[in-house]
Amino acid sequence: MTNKKIFLTLLVGIISLLALPINAQSIQQIKVGAAKVDITPDENALPKGYDSIRDGLFCRAIVIDNGVTEAALVAVDQGMVNNDLYNNITKKIEEETGIPALNVFISPSHTHSAPWGAEASVEKGVIDVVKAAKSNIQPATISYKTGLAYLNINRDVIDPETRLWKQGPNHAGPSDKTVAVLTFRDASGTPIAVYYNYAMHANMMFMSGTISADFPGEASKYIEDYLGNDVVALFSSGAAGDQNPITTQPMEQVGHKKVEALIESGKAKDLAEAIMMAGFLGNGEVQVDQAALDRQSQMISSLGQILGEEVIRVTGLPQRTDSVIAIQGSKEIITCPGRKRTNTGREGAPGTYVDGDPVNIKLSLLRLGDVAIAGVNAEVYNIIAQRFKEESPLTNVIFSSITNGSSNSGYIPDDAAFQRYTFQVLSSRLKPNHAERGIIDGLVHLIEESEQ
Repeated sequence: MTNKKIFLTLLVGIISLLALPINAQSIQQIKVGAAKVDITPDENALPKGYDSIRDGLFCRAIVIDNGVTEAALVAVDQGMVNNDLYNNITKKIEEETGIPALNVFISPSHTHSAPWGAEASVEKGVIDVVKAAKSNIQPATISYKTGLAYLNINRDVIDPETRLWKQGPNHAGPSDKTVAVLTFRDASGTPIAVYYNYAMHANMMFMSGTISADFPGEASKYIEDYLGNDVVALFSSGAAGDQNPITTQPMEQVGHKKVEALIESGKAKDLAEAIMMAGFLGNGEVQVDQAALDRQSQMISSLGQILGEEVIRVTGLPQRTDSVIAIQGSKEIITCPGRKRTNTGREGAPGTYVDGDPVNIKLSLLRLGDVAIAGVNAEVYNIIAQRFKEESPLTNVIFSSITNGSSNSGYIPDDAAFQRYTFQVLSSRLKPNHAERGIIDGLVHLIEESEQ
């Protein structure tokens, strides 16, 4: 190469470097650490409504450091993490570790078999696991790839006999089968951690009286056991507001027994109240056939293994890896008109409503190089996430629902779904024709801002 060509090459390199933002010039190879912490209740002091433990509950975390800033991905085996708890946790994480609160993504698995009201143990568990993950950081790479799992199914359907809306398998309904996988590897290429996302309700052990992390816990354990080397596997829920496991018959068999007993005894005044009460009713209060409980448990193992197998397959595919990435967190609050229901009934008949208070929905974004994790703090219908992905300026996007707190919106149906009289739609505090477009536009806006 001539001296002139060498000079021009160096000049182009210098100009390119100067064109980068100041903080981008100091970005270094990422370092990544992962950890998990057990938050299972004491077997000798189980909360009301539970009389056994099927499998443990965990907090899992991945911390990513690029020399300029840090981020933490957190998965916790809980139904929800409310706003106050999320704010307290992220504030303490920022104070005690230096990781910006905006860069902390907390995603509950939405298991229906973890005790409510365990804020103290969840807060301690999340803070402890983030600290442990941060202490384990080492040079690493990140890669993104997707797979497919045919385990979920739309659950808004018209009953073929009554011709009324109900919850049941709708094979023709919208359902995204994508399994999104982020894999973090050490300098030798060995996996350190896996962050995977799938849209399916973790409700298989609902009404069982048994503590369980449901299929996300089984899948994560399966991935960790197979990959070995202390790998940590984090699950986040996709847009599963209208997505059930492909079959819920084992759960329904157990649930029907408890619901019938509650109605017959007069303890519940109607079906909706009975279902709510059955979710917090131990097996000692209503006897359920052990074979039905065993079937329920086996279904979790089946779902977890199949999902885990797909995640493992994806991690082994050829994929581009990045070692130098920008990290940026952001959020936006959108406000939608609200409504208040004035009649009762679980499903099948229209609801009546009056104007209610406006509803705030938090949108979050975490950029990890050319990957964007988009969070919404509510249970979102699947088609909304699909449309967001279609409109996203980025190709590599992960939609994570019930993330970074919880909205008081209830379920967030897509606009068309407000014509269905399912319990998700009837219980939503949102007026039709506002939230779907607000979420899509808001998340696209956050991505566009992150590109600047």
